[in-house]
Amino acid sequence: QVQLVESGGGLVQPGGSLRLSCAASGLLFSISTMGWYRQAPGKRREMVATITGGGRTNYADSVKGRFTIARDNAKNTVALQMNSLIPEDTAVYYCWSGNSWGKGTLVTVSS
Repeated sequence: QVQLVESGGGLVQPGGSLRLSCAASGLLFSISTMGWYRQAPGKRREMVATITGGGRTNYADSVKGRFTIARDNAKNTVALQMNSLIPEDTAVYYCWSGNSWGKGTLVTVSS
């Protein structure tokens, strides 16, 4: 059974930074594509960033140049470093792999 557990959300001021982490178990992590999605209030869930087992990354246009996804295959974790945060980044962020989702962690960007 795949388990994805997010951590690192919270409240941050505009222009600030946060780092999200996802601990994965129950899957062949090193060859699995991992990703982060988000869902803002009243909006559809959207892809933020993905990373393949080989390290190829893909980002939503709205976060390019501000967010970085990285994986640690030794620790079965995937992280999302978020810089220059803006209020529009406020959402619940979900870790994803294949058909599995974490429970999400809330990121609020507000002054």
